[in-house]
Amino acid sequence: MTGQAATTRGARVAYIPPPLYYGAGFAAGMVLDNLVAAPVGGGTATVTAGAVVGGLGLALAFAGVGGVIRHRTTIVPHHPVSALVTTGAYRRSRNPMYAGLAIAYLGAALLVNSWWPIALLPAVLFAVQRLVIHPEERYLAERFGDSYAGYRARVRKWL
Repeated sequence: MTGQAATTRGARVAYIPPPLYYGAGFAAGMVLDNLVAAPVGGGTATVTAGAVVGGLGLALAFAGVGGVIRHRTTIVPHHPVSALVTTGAYRRSRNPMYAGLAIAYLGAALLVNSWWPIALLPAVLFAVQRLVIHPEERYLAERFGDSYAGYRARVRKWL
């Protein structure tokens, strides 16, 4: 992709909204749990931990969305971005929306008391990494050059 192309189109990712990767993994985990139950432990502590972890994950994901909206750019990976967001949640993670969804996913697995979604989370993260994050990072490197290289050098991909 040339510099000009980087400004007129977004990252070359599949037209699958990234939250659907998490939803598909979680749904597959629930199907497996219906076939062979694998409870985490249950009880008030598990539900409380699930609610807290899930809430923190959603807060991180929404903080990422809010940062993008404040900079008047897009959260849609295949659309062109107008700004490199490096403030707010993006100071700590290059992918706070995806990291937040992963954390929320863990919280939800605790809430439903099943190891199956947790067991499938590495496959979900692998898919997000390969099918979404890698193309996005290639695009951002082309679009923002040295600014993105510096940002990438100082901020972790996940947390």
